[in-house]
Amino acid sequence: MTLSRIAAFRLVTQQPELLVAFYAALGFTISDPHPIGAGEMAMLGIAGVGTRWPMKLGKAAVELDCYDQSGRVYPNGADAGSICFQHLALVTDDAETAWSRARSAGATLISDAGPVTLPRSSGGVTAVKFRDPEGHPLELLSFPNALEKGWGGSGMLGIDHSAIVVSDRAASEAFYTAHGLSCGDATLNQGSEQAALDGLESPVADVVPMMPAAAPPHVELLHYHRRSGASSEPVAVNDVAATRIVWHHGPPALLRDPDGHLHQTGG
Repeated sequence: MTLSRIAAFRLVTQQPELLVAFYAALGFTISDPHPIGAGEMAMLGIAGVGTRWPMKLGKAAVELDCYDQSGRVYPNGADAGSICFQHLALVTDDAETAWSRARSAGATLISDAGPVTLPRSSGGVTAVKFRDPEGHPLELLSFPNALEKGWGGSGMLGIDHSAIVVSDRAASEAFYTAHGLSCGDATLNQGSEQAALDGLESPVADVVPMMPAAAPPHVELLHYHRRSGASSEPVAVNDVAATRIVWHHGPPALLRDPDGHLHQTGG
């Protein structure tokens, strides 16, 4: 099955009103909630009913899913090197201002302090990692060459990628390549700036863009050479940590990559 275009990202919530207010404060446009179809609930393997809140940031779609049959909350002790870690990278022209807004709305830091500018060898971006009120990881990302990357404008602009921590770089690259994504130029991220961004001690990470035919957004693999040892128990579909990347093409199906990260086709 070829995964050619990301249609949306789906976040699982047990407190939808809280998250709707949070993402609205960040600059997302929120639409009215609607029931999740019975066929999709059956495909997900979740009993009962579910409700979905559609949101938009620029051209990117993010949806909040809440189920009557709740799973686990976001795992305690998970950090930026944990296998369950999956963030959405939100593009802005001003990371400091955007972080101030996110903090005022209830965000909590993953990074050591605030926005960090990485060295040119790691992309030269200014970024900060944080969590929404239920624990979903997010990143604010400001490019030094934003116009060259197609990110003109001001404020909150859209979603560049979803980054996932992987245990075996080669196995993950093979999985995504087999599903039609191409491997971009990888960087080796390390040093004091990366440590401040990740909130980890002396991280060394391969950062590998995996590009669908239509991008942005794309998928980014984060392979830490020394992971934290936090729990890598696979998430259930209704767990708060069970972020899904929804792909436009293909019959409705649920896929897991080698580390259990979820993908949904037929979006």
